[in-house]
Order: sequence, then structure tokens, then C-alpha cells
Amino acid sequence: MWLDLIQKAKDGGLDAVETYIFWKAHEPICRQYNFEGNLDFVKFFKLVQEGGLYGILRLGPYVCAEWNYGGFPVWLNNIEGIELRTDNEIYKNEMRIFVTNMVDMCKEAKLFTSQGGPIILAQIENEYGNILWAYKDKGVA
Repeated sequence: MWLDLIQKAKDGGLDAVETYIFWKAHEPICRQYNFEGNLDFVKFFKLVQEGGLYGILRLGPYVCAEWNYGGFPVWLNNIEGIELRTDNEIYKNEMRIFVTNMVDMCKEAKLFTSQGGPIILAQIENEYGNILWAYKDKGVA
């Protein structure tokens, strides 16, 4: 289904498509990863490139207030002393492990434009960036 949707996006005049990387979907159990089927984001971005579009990688770790637990895996809640989305060392370490794995997968597959791939932008976090963009639109930032 991805190829058809990518073609429709291009036919509709889009230059880029974006996708979230949902931590809770890709690492439902601590250090056990899943990139099968519709979770194969490497394949998705390769199809985006084949379709002649650019890609935007939104890799979280927090992705969306509308999703249960913001896209975080529930197992994070069981780590003693963790405080999500703060300057907490435990949280930052878990986040670093996940994000580094995702970025390394992209580099290995040569998905970034500097490597000849389709990804022109990688966004970390979600809501903080949107707040900044909202302020920029109002001439505040």
C-alpha cells in the first residue's frame, strides 16, 4: 500500500513525506526490537526515494500527545527513578540508546541525503519543536 500512497502524494504535488518512529512499537520489550511489516521504516524510506520524494524522519522519542503514553514503551514506567521528558539521566540514557539505534539504522542503509538517501530532516522530540515553530510563526523566536 505504501507505493500507491507515495505515488498519490507525488501526484498531489508533495515533495516530501514524513513518518514517526514509535518507540513503543519498535521496542515493546526492553532491548527487543521489531522492524517487521509496517514497522520496517528503512523499507518505507527506500520506497519514498524510489517514488522520487524526500523523507522527514520524526524519531521521537516522544511522538504524539494523542497516542497512549506519547508513543513511549510502557516498560519505561517500570524503571526506578526515571522521569520522562526531563533532564533525568536515566531517561536520557534510555532515549539515547533508542535514538542512536534508529539513526545508526538510517546511516547503515544510507538514508540521509548526505549519503544519497531521501531523508532531508530528522526531528527529535515532537511537541517542543511544534511550540518553537508556533512562536516563530508569530515572530517571537
